[in-house]
Amino acid sequence: MRVVLLHSALGDSRLWERQVAALSGFEVVAPDLPGYGTSPMPREEFSFVDFVVPHLPAALVGNSFGGMVALRTACAHPELVSRLVLIAPGLPGWQWTEELREHFAVEEAAWEAGDLEAATEANLSFWVAPELHDEVRPQQLRALQLQSAHAEPALRWPEEFDVSVLTMPVLVVVGTRDKADFVTIAEHLAETIPGAEFAEVEAAGHLVGLEQPAALNQLLLDFLSA
Repeated sequence: MRVVLLHSALGDSRLWERQVAALSGFEVVAPDLPGYGTSPMPREEFSFVDFVVPHLPAALVGNSFGGMVALRTACAHPELVSRLVLIAPGLPGWQWTEELREHFAVEEAAWEAGDLEAATEANLSFWVAPELHDEVRPQQLRALQLQSAHAEPALRWPEEFDVSVLTMPVLVVVGTRDKADFVTIAEHLAETIPGAEFAEVEAAGHLVGLEQPAALNQLLLDFLSA
């Protein structure tokens, strides 16, 4: 089975190194999404979903922003996704709490000032466990450098978004230490996606695969091998 891993906006495909090793029995693909890692930001209108489709058919695994991309891809092309794992995924149209809105404002202010280092540190301090800052910092800074290299192109999403079309097996995962918004999103999706399974990972924040890799790896192996 092919397994495609879609990373969060905090870094790039290197965030999955611990999972790639654990999933060696599968055909694992961990691409850098456009504007991250080795993939430059497009200059013309583009679609993250269209970027993922050539890697399918496959099981899709996504964390945070990558989880939202995986979800949108699965809803648009359910016939191409054999299994779906959503790890602390974002959700289109979600009404963020004041805590999240305040953080986004801090990050945006640093971005508008052209201080990419400050934006990076704001994201690290808000999202990432301190012992992982040195690992994630160069990935996040690289992403912000790519995304600020030229004028931001238009982003296109599929017009339809309906989780009721998801008939493949779905696993929703969230860390018990994640932000309240993402715990609520995960619970909401587990309740609304037909037949979805739900798993909480103890002592994990937003980047479950970095903070508690053994626990996430076992969840993935069990779910993908079922």
